Amino acid sequence: MKHHEILYIMMGKLKFLIILLVVIGIAYWFFNKGTTLLEVGMKMPAFELPNQDNEIIKSSRFTGKPLVVYFYPKDDTPGCTKEACSFRDNYVRFQSKNVQVVGISADDSASHHDFATKYKLPFTLLADTNREVHQTFGVGKELGLMTSRVTFIIDSTGKIVKIYKDNINAEKHITEALKALKIE
Repeated sequence: MKHHEILYIMMGKLKFLIILLVVIGIAYWFFNKGTTLLEVGMKMPAFELPNQDNEIIKSSRFTGKPLVVYFYPKDDTPGCTKEACSFRDNYVRFQSKNVQVVGISADDSASHHDFATKYKLPFTLLADTNREVHQTFGVGKELGLMTSRVTFIIDSTGKIVKIYKDNINAEKHITEALKALKIE
């Protein structure tokens, strides 16, 4: 193969890569436009969503106690199952400090019910099927595809004291929550 043929092939691959990056950037912008993650020190926004039993839960229900709100991509997927089961396995530790735990995803109540039942999850799962609460908290999608995995630690006054975001290491969200709440 001649030098100019190799150069031509490499330029074609480079063009493809540039186009791919532009498409990913546009998708990221499209799915996250208007999405700004809340910040430490801000008050938790008010919301109401159905839980795994299709009962409407208002955020005011959590007032007066510390709260862990974790957003996750999808019920019954490997990372989300590890995260939920890790919260389940540490639930007694959270309860010992009067901390409430709530998981939120875009799955519906029926999916949450099946997920909670299958893995014996003792905490509330909320169905944000239209992603309004995701938007309110500023939780977008990674690369326009998958919901970001974000955990908010909220004190008893409703103030956000820590935000942890890690899409890869799902179980680390529990470690970070326990640390932020000073739970041994």
